[in-house]
Amino acid sequence: MDKTNNNRALIAHLSMFGACAGWGLMAPVGKDAMTHGFDGITMVTFRVVGACLLFWIASFFAPKEQVPLRDKLMFIGAGLFGLVCNQCCYTIGLSITSPINASIVTTSMPIFAMVLAALILKEPITGKKALGVLMGCSGALILILTSAAHASDKVGDIRGDLFCLFAQFSFALYLSLFNPLIRRYNVFTINKYMFSWATLMLLPFTFSHVTDVLAQPIPAKTWWEVGYVVGIGTFFGYILTMIGQRTLRPTVVSVYNYVQPIVSVAASLLMGIGVLKPTHALAVILVFSGVWLVTKSKSRRDMEKEKVTDQ
Repeated sequence: MDKTNNNRALIAHLSMFGACAGWGLMAPVGKDAMTHGFDGITMVTFRVVGACLLFWIASFFAPKEQVPLRDKLMFIGAGLFGLVCNQCCYTIGLSITSPINASIVTTSMPIFAMVLAALILKEPITGKKALGVLMGCSGALILILTSAAHASDKVGDIRGDLFCLFAQFSFALYLSLFNPLIRRYNVFTINKYMFSWATLMLLPFTFSHVTDVLAQPIPAKTWWEVGYVVGIGTFFGYILTMIGQRTLRPTVVSVYNYVQPIVSVAASLLMGIGVLKPTHALAVILVFSGVWLVTKSKSRRDMEKEKVTDQ
């Protein structure tokens, strides 16, 4: 039994790492697309509608599940906080501010998740968990700020920063409110309903704008970048995230956000547009140490088991 649980936990951690690694490339790739033909509203519409179509196609090959009306309606809230508010605010924020600023803001999500999990799920904020979040946040900030000093002189925009900040709060709220719902169904059922509701909420407000944008000539490179954002960053990213969410606690899931800036910097180094400095190594150590500490911290379930044993 322990071996099965360990294998499930390993798969969950690898899934979260894969999802965040894919998302780590989305800021530079998405930003480039939004400066060469697309804008924030068009990009987020393509993300939601494109992924919706992909999940419906994939669902025909996945195990069929009966979803009661109550849960179908609950997916409205999940789609609102986990997709519409999260993706709209982040994508539009990224189109306004710099990718560096957007990456810095993503490090706030584990803080929101820790507080909301304590308030909603009654998860304890242990000293180990708080220290892990602080270490991960410190590492990500060191990494991004060091890279910013050497690789970019573009200044962000406070409006875009605030949009990105609210996106992190929205996703943390989704993790805390809908964690039980996520655990009940397979990833294709969950995302099929979430993206369907998100499409219905979003498309009536963006359709005319998107058709105007698409009437203009768009470079082939931009379409490849949009394809990456929809296929890898959204479709596969959400599949891997759901696999992780079914096993890992919301706070642990959120700490994997710190993988994103590491991937962004690694991509810059491989492309020859970044400089490797000692501070990068320090940041990597802090980030993964933070993930390890939060993973090893006690959940509410662990503490309840300890109480029963003591009695």
